[in-house]
Amino acid sequence: MKTKRKKQDRVFIFDTTLRDGEQSPGASLTHREKLEIARHLADLGVDIMEAGFPISSPGDFDSVQKIAREIHGPVIAGLSRALRKDIEVCWEAVKDAEKPRIHTFIGTSPEHREGIFRKSAKEVASMAVKAVKIARDLAEDVEFSPMDATRTEFDYLCEVVERCIDAGATTINIPDTVGYSVPEVFGKLIHDIRENVSNIERAVISVHCHNDLGLATANSVAAVQNGARQIECTINGIGERAGNASMEEVVMIFRTRGDALGRYRTGIKAKKLWPTSHLVCQRTGIPVQPNKPIVGANAFAHSSGIHQDGMLKRRTTFEIMTPQSVGVRESRIVLTSRSGRHALKRKLAELGYNLSTADLEKAYARFVSVADKKKDVFEEDLHALVDDELNPVQEKFRLTYVHAVTGNETIPTATVIIEKDGKAIKEAACGDGPVDACCKAIDRVVNIPVRLRDYTLHAVTAGKEALGEVTVVIEKDGRQYSGRGASTDIIEASAKAYLRALNRIASRGSGRRKKTRSKK
Repeated sequence: MKTKRKKQDRVFIFDTTLRDGEQSPGASLTHREKLEIARHLADLGVDIMEAGFPISSPGDFDSVQKIAREIHGPVIAGLSRALRKDIEVCWEAVKDAEKPRIHTFIGTSPEHREGIFRKSAKEVASMAVKAVKIARDLAEDVEFSPMDATRTEFDYLCEVVERCIDAGATTINIPDTVGYSVPEVFGKLIHDIRENVSNIERAVISVHCHNDLGLATANSVAAVQNGARQIECTINGIGERAGNASMEEVVMIFRTRGDALGRYRTGIKAKKLWPTSHLVCQRTGIPVQPNKPIVGANAFAHSSGIHQDGMLKRRTTFEIMTPQSVGVRESRIVLTSRSGRHALKRKLAELGYNLSTADLEKAYARFVSVADKKKDVFEEDLHALVDDELNPVQEKFRLTYVHAVTGNETIPTATVIIEKDGKAIKEAACGDGPVDACCKAIDRVVNIPVRLRDYTLHAVTAGKEALGEVTVVIEKDGRQYSGRGASTDIIEASAKAYLRALNRIASRGSGRRKKTRSKK
């Protein structure tokens, strides 16, 4: 007999990226950028979009008004202080939206009443009620926030909330404005408000948590478990000071841990989380930290050999959600000095290298040597090191030591030690630069007169620790021979490339001939 599935409770996502998120230092957005982000948020599936603070500037008013007129789907909200002028300007900005909302607020904690308003608790409560009434005369959808609710006296908070609902508020937001609360306490606060505010069922309870103690997401989830049904959050968790609750985190917590939390659902299209995160990052100029949950560069990256081995055998050993579920193309096996043979073999196979056990060991030894010098080893690195290690010419000459000295007031000098027929020979030379000096020192050991026809250097990968690849072409007796060397040290790479070409000559390997006209 089939058991009936428990109905999922709907949690509304109130996105304030364009208002609180833009208040992040350095995150100022242009009119066009706000509209672009708004379109992506609507496509993402947010229920309510706080488009801005219209009274704050003519530019913000214009942006909110444009979003209200052009964005369809979500409720479009504007923020206002508990002042008639603010509320009227807010309404003027949002009134053309399909679903407009006025969101008005006032600080209710002793810190705010005394430190900002210099007013009594009674006066602040009256201002709140009056503001809600003014807003409700203009709009059917009115949200009220008792700012700094978590530091407000509980009985007084309940009184203000109850009176504002009677005045017409349809959503009551309980903000943890300074990120002061902790999950158990915040969850209990929401529970106690539901138990003690007689008309609370006439309004949706919302929460707006800041991340000053790193608890914004946890507090938001605890609030939902205790009856809140709207979460105010931002993309990437950006916002004032340490930011807001992160939308991608709360959404994926509900999707991933319904077994522990209860059956909650949002209207967010999770596969669009990463693209939206990336857009917000680009437009605000605020980078996402690599270890950021869900959307960070390392969220689906594995570098430890143990983790990589587990992932390659069964993904769920080290991933609790698929990268595709949030819009990331695939997990990444990041090759570092901690990676094992299994990961290297798998990556080489993807690149078309099916190596024998012996060749894999050689490649792995070379890989570890490179990885010890770099943070990450990229595909381009692997191509270079495989070619360098596994396609050798007969080594009559082998570089065992190279050292170069150069500077703007120093004559470039290079010292090399080269094994020639099993004997180590040391030589030094000066040149026009460290590479030229190095080649001249090698010439003294090898004693094969050649002409350098071409020298090319490029960084195989990005970054200060990039693997440099050098290709040289030398000429002897009308024939051209090429050599390539790779290293994080370009002098070493140059020496290896030059010696490789010389070894081709010594072994009469497959040098590159000049093109000649074929005879018929």
